[in-house]
Amino acid sequence: MSEQTTQTTAPQGQSAQVRSPRPQGGFRPRPQGSRPPFRRSGSFSGGPRGPRTGAPGQAPQGGNARGGFRSQGRGGQGGGRSGQGRFQERRPSEFEQKMIDIRRVTRVVAGGRRFSFSVALVAGDKNGRVGFGMGKATDTSLAIEKAFKQARKNMLTLRLTKTKSLPFDVNAKFGSAVVSMMPNKGRGLIAGSSARVVLAFAGVKDVTAKYHSGTKNKINNAKAAIEALRTVAYKHGEAPVKKVEIKAETE
Repeated sequence: MSEQTTQTTAPQGQSAQVRSPRPQGGFRPRPQGSRPPFRRSGSFSGGPRGPRTGAPGQAPQGGNARGGFRSQGRGGQGGGRSGQGRFQERRPSEFEQKMIDIRRVTRVVAGGRRFSFSVALVAGDKNGRVGFGMGKATDTSLAIEKAFKQARKNMLTLRLTKTKSLPFDVNAKFGSAVVSMMPNKGRGLIAGSSARVVLAFAGVKDVTAKYHSGTKNKINNAKAAIEALRTVAYKHGEAPVKKVEIKAETE
């Protein structure tokens, strides 16, 4: 392929510009003094880039390392109303929890089927307080959170003996589940199914629990155990309040 040169005629007072020959590779060198092509970078919208301030390798003042500017929320840097960022450390809960049943539930609607998760759990502090809750949501973590909130709302405070046992025999029935609990001296916790989880998270010791029904429904068994413990629980507003001592700081 032969090299070709083109000449242009310019009016008087101006010099004619001659284009450089194009090599075989198809690359044409950029003439001196011409502006380089614009490349979009970060949140820069256009126009010539101004001088960069600050030490090399550092983000410009008011922006991030990629050249853009991050908007601040109501709480200050990083957004959030509290001013400490979006994610904060949660305080450890005084209650422990354990799932006793999780199921995937299907609901038929006009457009098809909708799936969700149903969670049943027991929460307690292992010191006389226990509760049962259920939650349903499209996500398992959200369902667990709902169940835990319901368990805290339905928390029972039990009247236990000095040895963390029941003061007398109790019986209860919920649905088809029938359970009986009786104290035993020094034999430990003897129970099965959901009753063992409920009694363990309540902190009860030296108790024997037995189901007299043939049902294996964990939810009904747990509710029957809760109803049995309700007979030895404090009524609303009668539970003793723990005294908290506040020590004054001395300089």
